[in-house]
Amino acid sequence: MDWIPRTELGKMVAQGLITLDDIFKQGLKIKEPEIIDKLIPNIQSDIIFIGGSPGKGGGIRRTPTRRTARMHRSGRRYKVSAMVVVGNGDGYFGIGTAQSKENKHAIDKATENAKLGLITIKRGCGSWECDCGGNHSIPIKVEGRSGSLRVILIPAPKGIGLCISDEAKKIMRLAGIKDIWSKCLGESRTRVNYALAIYDAFKNVNMMKFPGEAEIKEELKEDNEIVDIKREYEFTDDEVGGEIAEEEKELKKEIMKIKKKEKELQSDEEELKKQVEKLEEEK
Repeated sequence: MDWIPRTELGKMVAQGLITLDDIFKQGLKIKEPEIIDKLIPNIQSDIIFIGGSPGKGGGIRRTPTRRTARMHRSGRRYKVSAMVVVGNGDGYFGIGTAQSKENKHAIDKATENAKLGLITIKRGCGSWECDCGGNHSIPIKVEGRSGSLRVILIPAPKGIGLCISDEAKKIMRLAGIKDIWSKCLGESRTRVNYALAIYDAFKNVNMMKFPGEAEIKEELKEDNEIVDIKREYEFTDDEVGGEIAEEEKELKKEIMKIKKKEKELQSDEEELKKQVEKLEEEK
């Protein structure tokens, strides 16, 4: 089916008036997953195996979804939870969770939520052993939290690979990171918190400022100088409303003065009429 945008941002994307980088720079909120499909046609998705069932020998067999049961008078009510990660393998990554009564619906909802939560990832080469200036790792050591779990991501030199758990490798591949070291403090078997902690670590990297970004910000300031100059000669709604209120007060004062003069003239006319009547009676 053809996509019919329902938001202003979706209409701009459908017309080709804005790019994904502009959306993140301006801090606009993405409310339609079709926006990501339009701007990143090669986006990929993968499922984090958060569920499990008893295996042979007392172990656990991992499943793509997690099923929970709630007791009711008529019997058990089951609910299925899923976690999906999306990315293009080149700096864009998102993660989403959802619940439903069926596996397929839960995975589809989680995929849409992951697209709505898409973020950019600052990549670099923060390892002192490499210092190649590429984008194969992260630029600095960073920590992410979710619940009681802590994940520490450490930049690695080129050729090390992904020294991290198998489920986290899915995240790193979709994010476009090829070399990394990691350290986990807490219960890493809770894969939901583990994936969300990595997501939080990427967010923490985005909040950091690096030397190369200062020049880019200066260029953006120069581009916005014209906009700032225009704003100096424009009035905001509050300023315009205040000026209109003052003018209304002055007009009301003038109207009150005119009304007072009219009353005085009316009283003078009445006195003249009385005098004329008296003169007529005397005659």
